[in-house]
Amino acid sequence: MAPRACVSERTGRGIMGGVPTPGRSRWQKECPSARSREAEACGSPLAKSITITRVSLNPACHTNNFRAMPEHLIQLVVQYDGTDFSGWQVQPETRTVQGVLEEVLGRLTGKPVRVTGAGRTDAGVHAGGQCAGVTVEPHWTPERLRRAVNQKLPGDIWIAASHEMDPSFHARFSALSRRYRYVVGLHDDSWSPFRRRFLHPWPGNRPLDRDALAWCAAATLGEHAFRGFAVRGTAPADDNHHCDVRECRWTDVGDTLAFEIEANRFLHHMVRFLVGTMLDVASGRRSRGDFAALLTATENDEVSAPAPASGLSLERVTYPDHLYIRA
Repeated sequence: MAPRACVSERTGRGIMGGVPTPGRSRWQKECPSARSREAEACGSPLAKSITITRVSLNPACHTNNFRAMPEHLIQLVVQYDGTDFSGWQVQPETRTVQGVLEEVLGRLTGKPVRVTGAGRTDAGVHAGGQCAGVTVEPHWTPERLRRAVNQKLPGDIWIAASHEMDPSFHARFSALSRRYRYVVGLHDDSWSPFRRRFLHPWPGNRPLDRDALAWCAAATLGEHAFRGFAVRGTAPADDNHHCDVRECRWTDVGDTLAFEIEANRFLHHMVRFLVGTMLDVASGRRSRGDFAALLTATENDEVSAPAPASGLSLERVTYPDHLYIRA
């Protein structure tokens, strides 16, 4: 199949629902009441009617009476303006995309809900196709959950789509590829507050060499160890930093330049380091040789400053088609 881009209930009697067991307690045997003695002496049926209910307080005795509600896995395709977020990942006392989603889902479901994202976007980075996985009870169909969440989300987050997924789905580890887009504004109105939230305004007195940009993009294609374009110390010690870049290109779009890159994975700040260095090469501040050297570097000492977060957006995450459950 082609890849695709982004238990029954059981009732119990309860803790006090034990089965009545006939017989008297030890206290009754040792200290029978006067009324009981009189009843026994008279042969009254009163004594035979007295029963004691024994209740086990051992949780193991009630295991079968309490079963977890069945759950299913739903993928949410999330769009957000990252300007006012401190990135995707939950952080204490800080507004993050994951934190807002988990808070809303917790209020809807009445219990904590863990949201797992395909990529941990940085502060100020946007998303047109971030994918997240959540586990909820089955009465939350994908569309019902999407609509309910959207009603409670703030204006800078939106759930664009939702899908029921196979139980083996993981938003991060099941992904085949991720696609990012970076936009550079070339016109003077790029500095407008209505536009600059979503692009990087480029100074008009610094022309960009399109051939140099195309050369850098072509050099980036394929598999490389991108240590020279990653934040040092953020990957595990045994990580080889290899990323397989499947698409990489610059395109003139109206009064902007758009950089698009797709790979099986990305390192921390990798796209912004690539863009920042490519723009330095295209503006004459650095050579093509500098860029080529960084593709084989083992440290990031010579990399250019990362391009601003405002121009970057996570556009799409692709998964194997068999992970999607059809209604």
